[in-house]
Amino acid sequence: MTKKDELKKRLSEEAQNNSITCEKARALAEEMQVPYDEVGTMADELRIKIRACQLGCF
Repeated sequence: MTKKDELKKRLSEEAQNNSITCEKARALAEEMQVPYDEVGTMADELRIKIRACQLGCF
């Protein structure tokens, strides 16, 4: 499984009702050692909304 596939899987698992908090998205990026914008791009592809954004990362 590629890192992109793993990110897609993990993001889908973490999202509830097609959304995820900024805090969880940032934690996932750090855990998987990928840039925040990569998580944001994947969230867009999966139509997952990042909510409660704290720093404007996404």
